[in-house]
Amino acid sequence: MKLVASSILDILEREGAGEEEEIYKQIQRLYGDIDRRLFEELLMSLEIQGLLRVSNLSKDRRRIELVRSEGWGSSSEI
Repeated sequence: MKLVASSILDILEREGAGEEEEIYKQIQRLYGDIDRRLFEELLMSLEIQGLLRVSNLSKDRRRIELVRSEGWGSSSEI
Protein backbone atom coordinates (compact mmCIF):
# COMPACT_ATOMS: atom_id res chain seq x y z
CA MET A 1 0.00 0.00 0.00
CA LYS A 2 2.85 2.41 0.76
CA LEU A 3 4.15 2.06 -2.78
CA VAL A 4 0.78 2.92 -4.30
CA ALA A 5 0.33 5.89 -1.94
CA SER A 6 3.80 7.13 -2.85
CA SER A 7 2.95 6.81 -6.52
CA ILE A 8 -0.22 8.87 -6.04
CA LEU A 9 1.87 11.60 -4.43
CA ASP A 10 4.51 11.36 -7.17
CA ILE A 11 1.83 11.84 -9.85
CA LEU A 12 0.44 14.85 -8.02
CA GLU A 13 3.90 16.29 -7.50
CA ARG A 14 4.50 16.14 -11.26
CA GLU A 15 1.06 17.40 -12.27
CA GLY A 16 0.08 19.50 -9.26
CA ALA A 17 -3.55 18.37 -9.45
CA GLY A 18 -5.87 16.21 -11.49
CA GLU A 19 -9.20 14.50 -11.66
CA GLU A 20 -9.57 11.39 -9.54
CA GLU A 21 -10.43 9.19 -12.53
CA GLU A 22 -7.28 10.19 -14.44
CA ILE A 23 -5.06 9.55 -11.42
CA TYR A 24 -6.78 6.20 -10.86
CA LYS A 25 -6.09 5.22 -14.49
CA GLN A 26 -2.42 6.14 -14.10
CA ILE A 27 -2.17 4.01 -10.96
CA GLN A 28 -3.84 1.11 -12.78
CA ARG A 29 -1.29 1.40 -15.59
CA LEU A 30 1.51 1.21 -13.02
CA TYR A 31 0.16 -1.58 -10.81
CA GLY A 32 -2.42 -3.43 -12.85
CA ASP A 33 -5.91 -3.98 -11.51
CA ILE A 34 -5.97 -1.92 -8.29
CA ASP A 35 -9.26 -2.14 -6.42
CA ARG A 36 -11.21 1.13 -6.57
CA ARG A 37 -12.05 0.95 -2.86
CA LEU A 38 -8.36 0.56 -1.95
CA PHE A 39 -7.52 3.58 -4.11
CA GLU A 40 -10.21 5.67 -2.40
CA GLU A 41 -9.05 4.53 1.05
CA LEU A 42 -5.52 5.63 0.19
CA LEU A 43 -6.80 9.01 -0.97
CA MET A 44 -8.73 9.40 2.28
CA SER A 45 -5.68 8.47 4.35
CA LEU A 46 -3.49 10.93 2.46
CA GLU A 47 -6.13 13.63 2.85
CA ILE A 48 -6.41 13.01 6.61
CA GLN A 49 -2.63 13.33 6.84
CA GLY A 50 -2.91 16.71 5.14
CA LEU A 51 -0.90 15.71 2.09
CA LEU A 52 -3.61 16.19 -0.50
CA ARG A 53 -6.99 17.81 -0.88
CA VAL A 54 -10.05 16.27 -2.53
CA SER A 55 -12.83 18.53 -3.78
CA ASN A 56 -16.02 17.78 -5.68
CA LEU A 57 -16.30 19.08 -9.23
CA SER A 58 -19.72 17.53 -9.77
CA LYS A 59 -21.76 14.62 -8.44
CA ASP A 60 -19.31 11.96 -9.68
CA ARG A 61 -16.14 13.94 -10.48
CA ARG A 62 -13.50 14.90 -7.93
CA ARG A 63 -10.34 16.98 -8.14
CA ILE A 64 -7.24 15.84 -6.26
CA GLU A 65 -4.49 18.33 -5.49
CA LEU A 66 -1.21 18.15 -3.64
CA VAL A 67 -1.09 20.27 -0.48
CA ARG A 68 2.59 19.88 0.30
CA SER A 69 5.41 17.63 -0.81
CA GLU A 70 7.96 17.69 2.00
CA GLY A 71 8.08 14.87 4.52
CA TRP A 72 5.43 12.59 3.00
CA GLY A 73 7.83 9.70 2.47
CA SER A 74 8.51 9.31 6.18
CA SER A 75 4.94 8.73 7.31
CA SER A 76 4.26 5.31 8.77
CA GLU A 77 0.48 5.75 8.64
CA ILE A 78 0.08 5.19 4.91
